Amino acid sequence: MRLYDTARRGIFDLEPGPHVSMYSCGITPYDAAHLGHAFVYLSFDVLQRRLRDAGHETRLVRNVTDVDDDMLRKARELGVHYLDLAAQEMAKFDRDMALINLLPVYKEPRATGAISEILTLIGQLFEAGVAYEVDGWVYYEVSKFPRLGQVSHESRESMIELAAIHGGNPTDSRKRDPLDFVLWQPSLEDEPSWESRWGAGRPGWHIECSALAMRDLGPTLDVHGGGRDLAYPHHECEAAQSEVATGKPFVKFWMHVGLVGLDGIKMSKSLGNLVFVEQLAAKAEPTAVRLALLDQHYRTDWEWRDELLTKAVSRLATWRSTSIGGRESLVIEEVRAALDEDLNSPEALRALDEAAHKGYDVGPAAALLGITL
Repeated sequence: MRLYDTARRGIFDLEPGPHVSMYSCGITPYDAAHLGHAFVYLSFDVLQRRLRDAGHETRLVRNVTDVDDDMLRKARELGVHYLDLAAQEMAKFDRDMALINLLPVYKEPRATGAISEILTLIGQLFEAGVAYEVDGWVYYEVSKFPRLGQVSHESRESMIELAAIHGGNPTDSRKRDPLDFVLWQPSLEDEPSWESRWGAGRPGWHIECSALAMRDLGPTLDVHGGGRDLAYPHHECEAAQSEVATGKPFVKFWMHVGLVGLDGIKMSKSLGNLVFVEQLAAKAEPTAVRLALLDQHYRTDWEWRDELLTKAVSRLATWRSTSIGGRESLVIEEVRAALDEDLNSPEALRALDEAAHKGYDVGPAAALLGITL
């Protein structure tokens, strides 16, 4: 299997061992997960299915960011406890992911369940000389990590712009450098708080995923990723803090998934231009929703259009009308070959189309893609 690695900017042999460790950044459950989220988790699901098909044991961890600025702001606006809000939105998320037939993940840890590991990790960063504290705020000092940019390859100017967009607050006067990022911060009166040697407070965003990933999968992960917009700052900061703490490479393959748009603009909770799995599953069977997503290569940015669902419904009908046996193994090998070349699911679908149009049974090959005929 060959897979694109964002850090090396190319497609390389994955060369997995018997056990493959995978970490996919999960949702911040302050609002409903949309089709862009579903596309990310489906991409990791396809990778997991193919690796299992090849005889590997996969351990996919998908975290839940149940304490951060957005989570607490939304809970405050609604007048509810932040964990009640998380539980409500996670129930919706689990239902939607079940609709598109995602395999269960190995673990789904929550940030609030790893405070001790987070505090230990921050302590290690202090010992390594890359963390500093100002008025109860703890920061990572990026000037001490010369490899910053190794994942995203963004320029310093671009990093500052992206940090501002994603809550990094580069104008924070307490920082020694605009790109320094928060490891620990004081909590407001109505926010959850944990005791630490730097004062009562809560963790920053990036440190949560490093602590959870290394706790559940070890210091070096085979595959780690999420949406393309997480490369900087989130994954860049994760790599910086994790590699200083362990002295080891954090990730072998950074897998970033393309962004899904609607009407020319990236789907975003803040903009409200969203499409949901539940909405689409009310228009057509959930299998068609999964198939429509599989028709997009995981690394491309694309736009949702209703005709994609119409095409998927028609495709399913064609595949289900086939009945000639004897070619199943050949079709499966064609699907495997497509997936082994950077998870080329659109090419896998074309192989199924060609076989179906000849009347051959494509059920077993479709099952490899999580499609039940």
